[in-house]
Amino acid sequence: MTSQPASLPASVLDLAPVIPVVVLDDVADAVPLARALVAGGLPAIEVTLRTPAALGAIRAIAHEVPDALVGAGTVITPEQARDSVNAGARFLVSPGWTDLLLDAMQASGVPYLPGVSTTSEVVALLERGIQEMKFFPAQAAGGAPYLKSLAGPLPQARFCPTGGIGAENALDYLQLPNVACVGGTWMIPADAIAAGDWGRIETLAREASGLTSGS
Repeated sequence: MTSQPASLPASVLDLAPVIPVVVLDDVADAVPLARALVAGGLPAIEVTLRTPAALGAIRAIAHEVPDALVGAGTVITPEQARDSVNAGARFLVSPGWTDLLLDAMQASGVPYLPGVSTTSEVVALLERGIQEMKFFPAQAAGGAPYLKSLAGPLPQARFCPTGGIGAENALDYLQLPNVACVGGTWMIPADAIAAGDWGRIETLAREASGLTSGS
């Protein structure tokens, strides 16, 4: 059954403390996975464009799980931005950005999180009026201490760090004033997806949704 999704939020960053970063090889897993994540309190779901099943998964979630806000991750070309929105993506996430890609994401009509890993990239986005960003790869790029050091000189920038974040260190990020949420995969273990253990995923999602943001 197809339902109409709710209107776009003012900010994807404020929906939940964690955005699940989903890699799917089988479109058939998309809907039950999304339902489990939503039931666990994680409505914003980033489906990465790393597999041939990604666009089909986005389309299925958009059409069949109206309580989910499904987005596309690993967006690196203007064509991917366009195709993702056409498939039903309600937000876009990129690991980095160029002027060409940024223009395409701005023209998409949906919220977007361009990726940054340096202070200069953050300043360049602020110059263009963009204050919400993905920090990637978070752990490799300096982790929570790096983001903490940006809060003083660049307090207007808000981040969703992703990359190397799990249940054991998510709070290190969420307690920072410039971090609104984190992205991760720990609540969607591959063996649970393979086994169709949606109850386990819902439980892990509920634990993740209970993490407290410091923003």
